[in-house]
Amino acid sequence: MTLATHHLTSYIDRHRQALDRLAGLAPEVQAAAQACVSALQGGGKLLTCGNGGSAADAQHFAAELTGRYRRERRALPAIALTTDSSALTCIGNDYAFEEVFARQAQALVQPGDVLVGITTSGNSGNVVRALEVARERGAFTIALTGENGGRAAQTAHLTLQAPSERTAQIQEMHILLIHVLCETIDDAFVEDRQA
Repeated sequence: MTLATHHLTSYIDRHRQALDRLAGLAPEVQAAAQACVSALQGGGKLLTCGNGGSAADAQHFAAELTGRYRRERRALPAIALTTDSSALTCIGNDYAFEEVFARQAQALVQPGDVLVGITTSGNSGNVVRALEVARERGAFTIALTGENGGRAAQTAHLTLQAPSERTAQIQEMHILLIHVLCETIDDAFVEDRQA
């Protein structure tokens, strides 16, 4: 067996173990999907944030809503707080990096919105601060974390804890969870469009 084959086999095994345990999150996933649908149907918006790979996941989630996931439906209001380099660098420089999402949340979050904070460790200070500010402003907050949940799990209304301690598997589970949320949101709004 080559080294690459060994790594591939090990990687697939770890992925499968996390995936097998993911089904246990079904009640939390349903609650998260319902919160997103209710907010969007009620005139609210979805805001997302995260660091590194989780920033990419946050942007992916928002783009699936403003664009299209799989089926035609109206564009849905979603904002990734990770995309404005001027805001990120200004806030990071004038305040602190921990405030880069919180300050934007102060400006943009309104009651009835949903803020989704993505952090594999559950302890990213800027994501936790965004969850705190969004809660204070009347938004429903959802954290996507690894299995220990961290401070984000203590801050958010609802946490989807990917069942792994390894960053790669957590990120893989996060994108799967995001796609399930997108599929469920599509279901609600494709039906609205056909009604």
